[in-house]
Amino acid sequence: MGRVKNIAIKTLGDSLLAEHSFTESFEKNKKILGDVKPITSKRIRNILAGYLTTKVKQSKRAPAA
Repeated sequence: MGRVKNIAIKTLGDSLLAEHSFTESFEKNKKILGDVKPITSKRIRNILAGYLTTKVKQSKRAPAA
C-alpha cells in the first residue's frame, strides 16, 4: 500500500487525466507533465506522475461495466 494523496493532487490529476492521455510508464508521465503543465517542485511532479500512472493502470485492469 502506498501513501495517501492529498485532495489537491487527486483533483489536479483527475482533471489532467480527463484532458490528456497518459501511459503506464512513470518516466513517460513525468515528461508529459513537463510539457503539459510545468511544475517547479520535483517532489510534487513525481507524486502527481505516480498518481496518474496508478490511475491509468487501474483503469486498464478494471472490467468494462
